[in-house]
Amino acid sequence: MDRERVLALLRERIVAFAASRYRRDLAEDVAQEVLGLLHEKYSHVTEMTELVPLALQIARFKIMSGVRTGQRRGEATAIPVDDLPLATLDPDPAELAEKKEQLARLKEAMLSLGERCRDLMRYKLEGKSFAEIQRLFGAPSINTIYTWDLRCRKQLMEAMGGKWEAGK
Repeated sequence: MDRERVLALLRERIVAFAASRYRRDLAEDVAQEVLGLLHEKYSHVTEMTELVPLALQIARFKIMSGVRTGQRRGEATAIPVDDLPLATLDPDPAELAEKKEQLARLKEAMLSLGERCRDLMRYKLEGKSFAEIQRLFGAPSINTIYTWDLRCRKQLMEAMGGKWEAGK
């Protein structure tokens, strides 16, 4: 029997063996790896009686290696991509309503603050540093701005009911 015919028969047996014990979609890959290894390291083995058990033993080792790798990577517990819900760019209606309500509460609380606190908050939202805010207010010390900021934030928190989010 010529070598090509022997390899074709051997390939069929390896694929059948791998498909029966491992994932059917990877059986061809296992067979290809086994044949490559036989060609590289065991080219001196030519008898079919020696070649088949050797090939099946190598396939068994390759399968075991694939199983261990799959377990380590979590492939056995992976959820297929088709089963995952599609991500939507549209915001959740409940989140929108919650944000709208929170914004309304924040606006109401901001209006209840004094003018200095509202200006301080506005400057902070514009991205100004405390040193810049000190110059804008003409405060004698930056620590004065820090104190005003602390007091304004405390007043804002109290005006919001002691917490940022309603009902939490």
